[in-house]
Amino acid sequence: MATAAALGVVLVGCGGQDTDAQAEGKRKTTSEVKSTDTRVLWVGDSIAGSEGPALGAALKAGGVEFKDASSDGGGTVVAGGEEITKMISADTWKQLAKDVQSFQPTVVAYQITTYDWGSQGEQRAAYERLVKTAKAAGAKAVFVPAPPIKIDDFYEKYESQMRTAPRVALEVAKNSSGAAVFLDASQLWGTDASAKKAQRASDGIHNCQQGAAAFAAWFATELGKKEGFAPAAVNGWATGSWTSDDRYAKLNCDS
Repeated sequence: MATAAALGVVLVGCGGQDTDAQAEGKRKTTSEVKSTDTRVLWVGDSIAGSEGPALGAALKAGGVEFKDASSDGGGTVVAGGEEITKMISADTWKQLAKDVQSFQPTVVAYQITTYDWGSQGEQRAAYERLVKTAKAAGAKAVFVPAPPIKIDDFYEKYESQMRTAPRVALEVAKNSSGAAVFLDASQLWGTDASAKKAQRASDGIHNCQQGAAAFAAWFATELGKKEGFAPAAVNGWATGSWTSDDRYAKLNCDS
């Protein structure tokens, strides 16, 4: 039932109708989809990972190349002052350099992680470095705020730093002279993790297939506006094999 629910949520999120861009994509069969010049490298933590299967399906259906470089329990580019984030960020930067070289993205999309702990100055320095890294590779940096999550005992200490991260990323994008953009996902998720709109899984942090599909449809549409490609119609990918990804079973999502 999850696959049917995923499609239903996406269609409702799109107002029950395809946008002009999606209508264009709807007229194309899978065999007719032509590759675009857009190559998306997706970077973030396990929340980005739970969105990744649907995002890959949505973008590839529209002719966009996609590589999921998200990391469970990691993914941050902000070293901050904690030993764990220093270690995680070092790994992220090392992997990013490898992925940029091998995948040659035109877009480096970074979903702000729940580990972007640090002062605003430390956050800004990391995000500016990300923009410079993407620009040097001939790519645009795209920042996406994390969805609202349940603040448990683990996150409570860092809640204020987690709140400043998207604001700092927005400032960095605005001051990048076009090298970066900020796509405000709160338009989709809202700001209350307990609200139905947030579409969180039972853990209050990640998402199930329905939330992943809704995010993928939203992101593909917003990125398409920036990069000049037509997103694929949701009914062409929303009930695909990605819905059976093992990570959803681990989140106790419906199968």
